[in-house]
Amino acid sequence: MSVRKLYCKGSPSCPSLRMKFDNILEEIDGCGWFQVLIVTLLCIPRVILPCHFLLNNFIAAVPSHHCDLSALDDGSLFGNLTQEQRLTVSVPVQEDGTPSSCKMFPEPQFHILSNSNNSDLATVPCQNGWTYDNSTFKSTMATEWDLVCDRKGMNKATATIFFVGVMIGAIAFGTLTDKFGRKPMLLVSYTISMVFGFASAFSNSYTMFGVMRFFTGFGLTGISIISTVLSVEWVDIKHRALIGITGSMAWSFGNMMLAGIAYQVNDWRMLMIAVSAPLGLAIITWWWLPESARWLIANGKVERAHLYLEKCARFNNRKDFTSKIKLEHLSDVVGTDNHNKTYSYLDLVRTPKMRRLALLTGIVWYGVASTYYGISLNITGFGLNVYLTHFIYSAIEVPAKMVVYFCLDTIGRKHCQAGTLLLTGTCIAINIFVPKGQWHVRTIVAVLGKGLSEASFTTVILYTAELYPTVVRQNGLGYNNFMARLGVSIAPLIILLEDVWKPLPEVIICCVSILSGLVAFLLPETHNARLPETIEDIEQTKKRNPIFVSPLEKTEVLLKSQKNNELDQ
Repeated sequence: MSVRKLYCKGSPSCPSLRMKFDNILEEIDGCGWFQVLIVTLLCIPRVILPCHFLLNNFIAAVPSHHCDLSALDDGSLFGNLTQEQRLTVSVPVQEDGTPSSCKMFPEPQFHILSNSNNSDLATVPCQNGWTYDNSTFKSTMATEWDLVCDRKGMNKATATIFFVGVMIGAIAFGTLTDKFGRKPMLLVSYTISMVFGFASAFSNSYTMFGVMRFFTGFGLTGISIISTVLSVEWVDIKHRALIGITGSMAWSFGNMMLAGIAYQVNDWRMLMIAVSAPLGLAIITWWWLPESARWLIANGKVERAHLYLEKCARFNNRKDFTSKIKLEHLSDVVGTDNHNKTYSYLDLVRTPKMRRLALLTGIVWYGVASTYYGISLNITGFGLNVYLTHFIYSAIEVPAKMVVYFCLDTIGRKHCQAGTLLLTGTCIAINIFVPKGQWHVRTIVAVLGKGLSEASFTTVILYTAELYPTVVRQNGLGYNNFMARLGVSIAPLIILLEDVWKPLPEVIICCVSILSGLVAFLLPETHNARLPETIEDIEQTKKRNPIFVSPLEKTEVLLKSQKNNELDQ
């Protein structure tokens, strides 16, 4: 395609074609070394994300425990008993035959040694704290602050507090990033995450820890949404799925690393430091990241966009094209005359099609996130230790993402999104009816469901970035991340409902997954489609001005324009 064709917008014989940023990317190589550099630099912080988002599986783990019996050791008969006998005469037995974690007898019942029936004896809550099994974890928040039994809700609440911070951060960074740019706000998110991540490790109270984790989550969400948008906005149409999956792989590798790091560092404070330290490297590599040229053009900063595009062309060995990128052409790329307009979350609901899009994507994101974290934060009960279960749950994400990569370009984004959610719900439904004793079957089905839930998460990130126009893309990602984190913050509390009815959490998560999968069918397809630049691209009818123009449609328009020019000559 010649430069003359690319910039035919100014020609009266080519009124039907509006120059788009994707046209420029095709000329300077939309997936060259420049894009590889961006994705590589953004992989470093994205590896850290799961280490914090799923950290509660380890820092808030609750090991086996029972009431502390040391106060009963007064040198009498009790002091001469073995540890097993002390438990027998002091702690009632649960239905599964294990000692109770939260109850004890008011005084030792020595007669139980000869008569094992203790079902009718009175019990009281633990009077002197608890004794914990430290064979797996050296220390956790639960063991340090006794967040067990009547206080176990406080332990689960730490995950909720973190994700509320993520939820608020999504709104804040969505607005600020569309206003001040992708790159500067990414540095802000790096800094906040590292400072409060380290501060969390030095918390001397539960309240202080909750505050520090809130702000850690607030900062981390900026990394999550900005890195996604920045990488997608620099890549061409046909390679968006590849770049999206590649960036998502960083999450999976970070998730697997978390299992290994937590196994080696089993003190919760040192673990917090270990997973926060790499953000220092991310801050160093930030200097080599470019700003989004799409965002610069959309905000009237054409000169800076021109410099980045020339740099991209040189990196990708398209030096002959650098002299042909003209400022006057870039100023018309987004197709709007009002570069000074400030966009906000209100623009997501001002017009009918944007309003519909926001509603549907919000439901899908809520379902995707609550399903993924509902599975990920419940890694016990499969007959395996927590480290191995977490590693298997993480490892299954890699083949799942490889499969979804091919599906994205064969069956399209919409059907991938809906299909993975429906299949995830099916796996959860199967496990509801599989007996607890058949843990082999339950583990296989759970791992398969975990892989499918990650595939749905991978799809929704790329899919949403393609659905929203450049001028409000970060706002759109911010809003949808808010909806996702709303689901995530509720997920740990849903797990507590097992005290009401054991299968209730699984039933709820299953229904949410299936419902959001059905809603995904109502979204438009974006496969082989250019990114929309303005809200007008979304609102105008396809017949008058297509929201998405495929490469084939674009070629037909260009050929028609060339023919008209030849006839005019």
